[in-house]
Amino acid sequence: MTAQKWEDTTAARRASSRQGHRAPVRDRIIQAAAVAIEENGPDAATSQIAELAGVARPHVYRHFSSKEELLQEVARYAAGSLKDRVLPALEANGDAVDWIREPVKQAVEWASENPGLFLFLMGRNQARDLQRGRAGRSHFLGKIVEAAEAHLAAVGTVGTAGVPLDALFSGLKGMVDTSIVWWVRHQDEERDALVDRLSRQVGLIVQSGLAEHGIAVDETGVVSKFA
Repeated sequence: MTAQKWEDTTAARRASSRQGHRAPVRDRIIQAAAVAIEENGPDAATSQIAELAGVARPHVYRHFSSKEELLQEVARYAAGSLKDRVLPALEANGDAVDWIREPVKQAVEWASENPGLFLFLMGRNQARDLQRGRAGRSHFLGKIVEAAEAHLAAVGTVGTAGVPLDALFSGLKGMVDTSIVWWVRHQDEERDALVDRLSRQVGLIVQSGLAEHGIAVDETGVVSKFA
């Protein structure tokens, strides 16, 4: 099987990082670091980042106390870009099938356009989640859970207070993230096939999780209360 090729957006990111000197220097450095990480990974040289940002190398550390602080800001920048793609998809109208497939599609497409940044971000997130332990849900997970609650309410389902949506969607998010990481590294199936497979898997798990609490989802994605 021939895998879906990634779209080459490196040139666009490079051009954006150099745009103008109108952008604040700190922001230009963050964008340049994102380009460098996309091309060379998190070990990208500070000299390369400075060149892309159009500043002298010592100027990088006038705006960041350390390389780690810069990497934290790049992770924040990348996470914001990914959220900007996925979160609007959670607000899409339609049945449960469409509601599940569209955010999965957007996440996969973002990863295909930014493979280096996606791997960097997932690595940072994994380390952060291990350190955070049970400190609570992330902002991203919170938005997913809120969207799920809103979707269930919109289709007339009531009484979801006892459904452990945080736990359910935390596990699903981990499954989707890990599956996309594997795909980015191995490119062993078509992009659309990955989206279809992940959407089916998420749908089946959501269906099973809701059924345990008396909420039925049929094969067309219609949600109803049966208990």
